[in-house]
Amino acid sequence: MQKITILIHCKDRPNIIATVTNFIAQKDGNIVYIDQHVDREQNIFFMRLESEFTKESFSADVFRDAFKNTLAEAFDMKWRIYSSARKPKMALFISKYDHCLYDLLGRYNSGELNLEIPFIISNHLDLKPIADSFKIPFFHVPVTKDTKKEAEQKQLELLEEYQIDFIVLARYMQIISPKLIERYPNKIINIHHSFLPAFVGAKPYHSAFKRGVKIIGATSHYVTEELDAGPIIDQGVTRVSHSHSIEDLIAKGRDLEKIVLANAVKLHTNRKVMVYNNKTVIFS
Repeated sequence: MQKITILIHCKDRPNIIATVTNFIAQKDGNIVYIDQHVDREQNIFFMRLESEFTKESFSADVFRDAFKNTLAEAFDMKWRIYSSARKPKMALFISKYDHCLYDLLGRYNSGELNLEIPFIISNHLDLKPIADSFKIPFFHVPVTKDTKKEAEQKQLELLEEYQIDFIVLARYMQIISPKLIERYPNKIINIHHSFLPAFVGAKPYHSAFKRGVKIIGATSHYVTEELDAGPIIDQGVTRVSHSHSIEDLIAKGRDLEKIVLANAVKLHTNRKVMVYNNKTVIFS
């Protein structure tokens, strides 16, 4: 049995759902999930559909071609079809913070994440022992003002060699180059504290503490050339009070970062995110 996931968006018009479901029925598919959303302001239709095919003769490539020629062109769709036969490959970019790395590798090791991690890249050597303990290849790619182009080229070579589908910045403390962003549009996931842009700088929790905030949070988003302004995938918040110290805020913030980043990775891996006009539609 093969399972495929279809993501569609196009201008809203009558009979889109009926046409797609009838097409799948004609191909002997069984729909096990379907959800749709219409952006009334933009008049854009979004749909996510999962379907199972039990015939041995089923070919995902043949199905894609038929879908393209029969439906996609007729409705002027933007679309993607993914097969469950292949797990997406995720590259991890890290620096010195280890909390998000430990969390993702723990979830990966337990089988919670439906993906592969071919390698980890870091601009420092501090966290190599963690990669070694999980038996994942580790590449040290230093980044300085003088070596940025060489580092970027090495990163691109590794990403291409291992056929990486998407990248996760697990507290990678370097700005991603426009070339890398262009190569992986809406496929680079970042995590940061939700104080941006209100509390920018190296010590946001210290600034928030001085301001006496009552809520702290974390945001995971796709990386764009505009720093920390890409489409948001997931967010989380927790309440704090005057009784919490700076260390308490940092600890709570790191807990949120781990959870929010893991949720974003799951949503992306399970093909539940659609990006449109720097916003996201997140399917259940």
